[in-house]
Amino acid sequence: MPTTFTRYPVETERKDPGIGGKPPVDRRPTGGGGNGDDDEWKKLGRSGPRELLKRFRFIVFSALAGDMMFFLALAVMFFAHQGTGHIDTRSSNFIGDWHPVQMPPILFLNTGILILSSLTMEVARRQIFREFDVVEEWLGLGRPAMRRTLPWIGATLVLGCLFVTGQFMAWKQLTTQGFAFDRWATPAIYFFYLITGIHAGHLILGILALAGCLTMLGLLKKVEYRQIAVDSMAWYWHAMGIAWLLLFALLAMD
Repeated sequence: MPTTFTRYPVETERKDPGIGGKPPVDRRPTGGGGNGDDDEWKKLGRSGPRELLKRFRFIVFSALAGDMMFFLALAVMFFAHQGTGHIDTRSSNFIGDWHPVQMPPILFLNTGILILSSLTMEVARRQIFREFDVVEEWLGLGRPAMRRTLPWIGATLVLGCLFVTGQFMAWKQLTTQGFAFDRWATPAIYFFYLITGIHAGHLILGILALAGCLTMLGLLKKVEYRQIAVDSMAWYWHAMGIAWLLLFALLAMD
């Protein structure tokens, strides 16, 4: 009796050919070989270091935009209150309530210190992104980028503390002159303390973040995480420097 072979139909996947479509493709078993690692990465939704850095920068920039709008609102209120006053009942003349505040000289020194701290922070940011050192860290040959970055962050931290100390000294000088915050005589005194105090509070938060950054750099294992930490801190510090320059110019022109 002759042997007969039954040919089973091969499962095919038909696609809509449309115009110039492809013919049906055989779906044959592959033997469990490579199944396309790129597709697996896409399914997991993983992104590279560059995309992760962009996401963190977007978050930092969004938060800083809100802060800058707040400082802008303070400047608008500062200008608006310069025209405040009252009518003298005897002479019927308008008397302004705004009397400019004499700037404590130490604020000029503080401004120079903050500008210098912004420069040291930018050097730290550039060091953590230094390509040759980053490659060595990726290859596991040490942490040269981190070693180059740490001294500059430390210098920024010291300069930030000097700036805040100088602000306290400026407030003390005004208090000894009889212009303390609890017994201010004009709206100008109130806005001086308000503007300088809010900015000093933001900078104190930055100092605490710098101290945390110094600690975290030694704990973070991946170089991209260390880059994100330093980069985010640098943009925050630069924003506080720009905000102070604008506020300082506002107070100096009063």
